[in-house]
Amino acid sequence: MADSNFYLGRIFDPKSGKVTADALQYDPADLTTHAVVTGMTGSGKTGLCIGLLEEAALQGVPAIIIDPKGDLTNLLLHFPDLLPQDFEPWIDPEMARRADKSLQDAAVEASSAWRNGLKEWGIDRPRLLALQNAAKFAIYTPGSDAGIPVSVLSSLAAPKMDWDGNREILREKISSTVTALLGLVGLNDLDPIRSREHILLSNIFETHWSEGNDIDLTELILQTQTPPFQNLGAFSVDTFFPPKDRMELAMVLNNILAAPAFETWREGESLDVQALLFTADGQPRHSIFYLAHLSDGERMFFITLLLSAVETWMRTQSGSTALRALLYMDEIYGYLPPTAVPPSKGPLLRMLKQARAFGLGLLLATQNPVDIDYKALSNTGTWFIGKLQTERDKNRLLDGLESAAAGGIPRATMDKLISSLGKRVFVMHNVHEKMPVLMQTRWAMNFLAGPLTRAQIPALNQLVGADTTLRAAPAPVSAARAMPTPKPSVESFQPVSVPSTAAPVSTPTPAAPAPAAPRRTSLSNNDGSLTKPTIPAGIREYYLPQNYSLPEAFQSAGRPMPSQAMIQGVVYRPSLLAAAQVRLLDRKYGVDTEITRAALVNSLDSRGIVRWDEYAYRGPSLDKVETMPSASARFGTIDSPLNNAKLMTALQKDFTDWIFRNSEVTARANLKLKVFGGPDVSQAEFMKACSDAARDGRDVELEKKAAAIDKKIKSLEDKLFREERELQQDEEDLRNRNIETGLSGAEAVAGLFGLGRKKSLSTSVSKYRMAQNAKEDVRESEDAITKFKKDIADLQRQREEIEASVNDSWGSVVNEISEISIKPKKTDIYVNIFGVAWMPYYTVQAGSETLELPAFGAE
Repeated sequence: MADSNFYLGRIFDPKSGKVTADALQYDPADLTTHAVVTGMTGSGKTGLCIGLLEEAALQGVPAIIIDPKGDLTNLLLHFPDLLPQDFEPWIDPEMARRADKSLQDAAVEASSAWRNGLKEWGIDRPRLLALQNAAKFAIYTPGSDAGIPVSVLSSLAAPKMDWDGNREILREKISSTVTALLGLVGLNDLDPIRSREHILLSNIFETHWSEGNDIDLTELILQTQTPPFQNLGAFSVDTFFPPKDRMELAMVLNNILAAPAFETWREGESLDVQALLFTADGQPRHSIFYLAHLSDGERMFFITLLLSAVETWMRTQSGSTALRALLYMDEIYGYLPPTAVPPSKGPLLRMLKQARAFGLGLLLATQNPVDIDYKALSNTGTWFIGKLQTERDKNRLLDGLESAAAGGIPRATMDKLISSLGKRVFVMHNVHEKMPVLMQTRWAMNFLAGPLTRAQIPALNQLVGADTTLRAAPAPVSAARAMPTPKPSVESFQPVSVPSTAAPVSTPTPAAPAPAAPRRTSLSNNDGSLTKPTIPAGIREYYLPQNYSLPEAFQSAGRPMPSQAMIQGVVYRPSLLAAAQVRLLDRKYGVDTEITRAALVNSLDSRGIVRWDEYAYRGPSLDKVETMPSASARFGTIDSPLNNAKLMTALQKDFTDWIFRNSEVTARANLKLKVFGGPDVSQAEFMKACSDAARDGRDVELEKKAAAIDKKIKSLEDKLFREERELQQDEEDLRNRNIETGLSGAEAVAGLFGLGRKKSLSTSVSKYRMAQNAKEDVRESEDAITKFKKDIADLQRQREEIEASVNDSWGSVVNEISEISIKPKKTDIYVNIFGVAWMPYYTVQAGSETLELPAFGAE
């Protein structure tokens, strides 16, 4: 085995089902084209990844390791002497108890297993000592001081790069930083091209960074209100983003500074990637970022900043074909999805495409092969595929591999190999090799204790001698200094809580409560303990969010905010929170709707008696109820019935009964028209529907009843038309006859006196008679027309009478509306929240006075 290669295990023979004696050698330079490790829980995926990182350390390759679950903390468990007492502090007491063993016996067993396993895989003590001394190991805990804290505010400092020569790179970093910052305060999925918030903050960053100036969060908030430029594009700043809307954004960002829970994010080491990869004297480092304690939003925020920092560092390096450094993510599910575009996806995509040229390798792991972007992973050179949980996982992976590898992997071959995998057996497909191979992973040199908790991290750092003293920690910023005191209003502020692990809850429309009076306390006796009171099993707990900024807290208390007010801490006081989803269904009346009923009880009778009507909850939206309190918060005492499981069960039943008795919706019905409307249909909409239905019914009835008369009218109108045309002809004939008669009479008289050709008197008489006939025809036509018009008018009057009767009939039907109350069935009431709700209050130092102000509310 070449000393420069990674020793990952041995070749596995699928025919015999046994591991061979042939070592699997992996060229670390192949990691510059990146690698993906996938496998279900229990497949040995974590062991393989730890083995890769151990080999990287032995080869002097530094690494930044993102650990969302706590598995990678095992990289610090170096026990080259393999003594049981070294293993004992890291044995899980619960696992030992289940195995019916003492901790000492379990430690002896683990020590023996590691001694035998390492021997079987040819790993001796000198190699263990070499690993222990190969790199400096340390665990960082952003948002916590359990490990080495990290100051995320350092990410707002201008990178040490020339703007003109690195404009594109720095703009990408600005975009990632702004996206992460907005995501932290709940403004997710914003398009950097279309979002006003994103464009404004990006331009503020660019204004400072292009001049080589740092910007801190306080200055960013203030410049959100008063930007350092006049125009954005073709429009003035005020036109593009009005001052009122900018104030809302500034207030939301100020929650980061105002929340005590964010204090630990402002202290610690900066995200200096060079310092995270190498010590001052050039020794490689393996820096592990433990993130198990963070909420999903906080985790996305930090990972985005870290990836952006790594990308910026990468672009400052010279080109390299050798592996310069590793970036490892233990679970990429949610950070590189196929369709969505979370803030983390941009930096990952760019590094997957470009990091090879700089010698930076990405090692990505997932146990969910379904929801990852295989197209983005088309630049990945090595795939380690372990046992998968379902056939669907396998087929999705095969589909993805076909597209990612552009047909380079025979599907049938891969299908057969993957289907035969057992624990610790992986298919390794390396584009630098001719064919995929089966391998069994070697024994890990570090003790695999499983996921470790945040409480164990200080001892871990101490175990390897990690320097946990704070370096480059910025001065704390108080909430009072962070933000001037504007006059807040409900209309201009949308509360956004500091992200935390949360469960979604539907609530009714918010309505502002009455101002809460502040409590006066003293710092020496603040009526609270750092230890949360014990709650009996079966009673659920919730933590209401801190959705008030400091100015809003003063406003809700009905008093002005002094200029020197500062938040000293948070104290939680118990109340009862209940909420239920109520379905109201009546198919006959077209009702199928859901409503939410909720109650927040601040004052409880110790006997467990509640008048629910007095505590009906109409406060701010509770779409996120937190599951963890703020760091370093204090707790008030808890009394009956909140600490009595029997009374709480009775109260939940009483709450359900109250909902059943007091929940209803009104439906409207017009039975004759068969028109129905539920509570979601307004009265105007329902009346329109009735009018439309009545109009349609009227038209059908009118058409039926007036059909015979309409036929007669049509026949008479046709006759009238013909008779009027005939009258025109008769009148023309009469005019011509009259002319002929006049001429004939004159000729006859002239003939009598010998004045011309003689004409017979009979001719004149004949023409006269014809004129008389024509005149009679005209008179007959006129009489017929008069009669037709009279008959038509009579029929039209009859039709109008029918139409009026039909209209009256249907007009009265329109108003025959009844209202029906629809009540729920008990089986359609689902109580989704019921338990102790810890309401947060700020402990505020206001001059010489210490106050307790509500941190949660509607304003």
